[in-house]
Amino acid sequence: MTANPPYPDIRSLWQETVSRRPVFDALTGGHQFDVAIIGGGYTGLSTARYLARRGLCAVVLEASQIGWGASGRNGGVVSGKFRLSFSDIGARYGVETARRMHDLGIEAIDHVGELVEDYGIASADYRPTGALRCAHNQISLDSLKKEVAWLKTALGDHACSILSTEQMQAETGSRDFVGGMLNTHGGVIHPLNFVLGMAAGLKAAGIAIHERSPVTAIRRDRDGVVLETPGGTVSAAQVVIATNSYSDLTPATSAVRKSLIPFRSAMIATAPLTGNPGEGLLSQRRSYTETRRMMRWFRRAGDRLIYGGRGAFGKSDSDNAFAALHKAMVRQFPDLASVSVTHRWSGLVAMTMDSIPHLGRFDDRVIYAVGYNGTGVALASNMGRYVAAMIAGEKPDLGLLTCVPLKPVPLYPIREPAVRLVAGWYQFLDAIGR
Repeated sequence: MTANPPYPDIRSLWQETVSRRPVFDALTGGHQFDVAIIGGGYTGLSTARYLARRGLCAVVLEASQIGWGASGRNGGVVSGKFRLSFSDIGARYGVETARRMHDLGIEAIDHVGELVEDYGIASADYRPTGALRCAHNQISLDSLKKEVAWLKTALGDHACSILSTEQMQAETGSRDFVGGMLNTHGGVIHPLNFVLGMAAGLKAAGIAIHERSPVTAIRRDRDGVVLETPGGTVSAAQVVIATNSYSDLTPATSAVRKSLIPFRSAMIATAPLTGNPGEGLLSQRRSYTETRRMMRWFRRAGDRLIYGGRGAFGKSDSDNAFAALHKAMVRQFPDLASVSVTHRWSGLVAMTMDSIPHLGRFDDRVIYAVGYNGTGVALASNMGRYVAAMIAGEKPDLGLLTCVPLKPVPLYPIREPAVRLVAGWYQFLDAIGR
């Protein structure tokens, strides 16, 4: 763990194309607030927005800079899905629970558009173009067909449809898929401009945000909690831990750290495709994901193609991981063989033992909202309204997000070799077509 910024710079495509970055000072001196929020990502900023609407005074404390963590380096996919399919949720927990989770997903997608409009974040370039799941074999396509039928029958959702091999090739430009599932919900966004636009909007509304202010300790006193940073302290009635996959930066957030499994997600971006091979790929500019267990995903960002993948890539960027991504990209899109890669970056995804996000309390003073399992752009941005409701003493119905407790990872000290073992097994199953 490290308690002192600066943290390593992230040389991503998003950093290069950032529109404007609001300036926030580090915390100095002693301060009093109703609520202190640890983490300046989507969840933390959204929580501050909705606390202000309830008349509560909140402060956001970010260890590095706004957008340094997952909120500023993810792939920019706006999705309302969970790692568990809705039909799996229905089979395990009942159709009404699946319906509530489905409604939350749609609400979260709509909320992204609301935030973009409310804060005037044109630079986020939000495009509600939908999402396409790309089946890599017939077994996967049959599973997608069953999911589409279940969504229509059980939940009345007619936004999903099946595309043929020919339709997939026409849209993606790749011969690698036997079919796919088109979902008109969701879209794509510039994630860093989105989170910075949120922060700028909150700053304009008078909400306190401090960068370079890692919380090094949380201690309880008679009236609530006291948060310590290198430059000052905050006293508050309640504290929100919204650090997600970066909960190991300081010991202060260790209460959630041992319940999260960090997977590294790596991305590469091509040079501009205009006038080059591959110009016509991904013509509808949606988000695209494979059905392989070790999932690859891809999308257009302006006139570039971004290609990403998730796996046990270790604690830092790896040339081998990026080389594997490039190899997979060229295999699926041979037109890109002669196109150079201009950006390579990665970030951490917070996985949970049960594959769902969690909002809950450790006690009457400490609330947590973590574990988005790789689909946090919409879900995390929407979570703040429910965190604020919980702080106000309400008990919001979030289906599995609140009724199932956050579970610690068994044998946490050996999690990294365990993750590598699971990833290797998934890669084997993908290779044999299972």
